[in-house]
Amino acid sequence: MTMAANTPQGPMTLFGAAGRAMSAQLVRMNAAASNLANAGTVAASESEAYRPLRPVFAEELDKRSGLSTVKVQGVYRTDTSAVRTHDPGNPMADANGDVWSSPVDENAEMVEMMEASRQYQNVVEAMQTAKQLMLDTMRMK
Repeated sequence: MTMAANTPQGPMTLFGAAGRAMSAQLVRMNAAASNLANAGTVAASESEAYRPLRPVFAEELDKRSGLSTVKVQGVYRTDTSAVRTHDPGNPMADANGDVWSSPVDENAEMVEMMEASRQYQNVVEAMQTAKQLMLDTMRMK
């Protein structure tokens, strides 16, 4: 299901904005997981080495509701240089005995994963609070 800022049903709701925020955090977590999965992988050349993924986000304003939300503009590979290691015994080594490993900073990726997870949890808490306030309002006489 695609959540556009202005749906045919009407303006963006709090729950729609929160859903988009949760989706954005999942994109962050998936990129970090891919980077961690490829940390330490080697290739025969610098051009074949894995490059970390970075999602890019942008604000999206729904003028009818006044809610601002997030959209994923894309997920891009970084231009970080691969790390050359001299390992002539490696079957993937080039003619000089070098292999190229992915330039993934595992500590930075773990921080990214934890931040995305925490932001996801914050959005869930906000949705639960909004839901509870709506239920309390409906119970008022």
